[in-house]
Amino acid sequence: MHTALHQSDRRAAIVKLLRTQPVGRQAELVRLLRKAGHEATQSSVSRDLRELGVLKAGDRYLIPEDAGRVNNDFARLADFVRSIRPAGPSLTVIRTTIGAAQSIAVALDRAEWPEIAGTISGDDTIFIATADARQQRKVLERLHTLFKV
Repeated sequence: MHTALHQSDRRAAIVKLLRTQPVGRQAELVRLLRKAGHEATQSSVSRDLRELGVLKAGDRYLIPEDAGRVNNDFARLADFVRSIRPAGPSLTVIRTTIGAAQSIAVALDRAEWPEIAGTISGDDTIFIATADARQQRKVLERLHTLFKV
């Protein structure tokens, strides 16, 4: 409980910092959090940013409006998606703007679509695994509807 409380406080502080000033590096965020009295390491900040659904656009982090809550609202992520295409009968590839792939993959994972067996994301690419071609068609249809690409 003690650690969860620190984590919750730290995440609230991250949201406040990112909404009030431009921050472009995790090391800078760690420094600002420590200055504000929060325990923070690069790895804890990295985890927090991922869980909050923070995007990196250009040289700064962008916080979604409802950071900290489960985010199934793909609408605000749509601008970051560049292409969606199948790569074989059970693998789908999403290309995103640089730095957006992980946030979109987290949103997909949290949506818990039964067709998706798993996701792997890099900086600008997401691989989505499905059990078979039929499941892949369902995922592709949903993705194209959500992201309009």
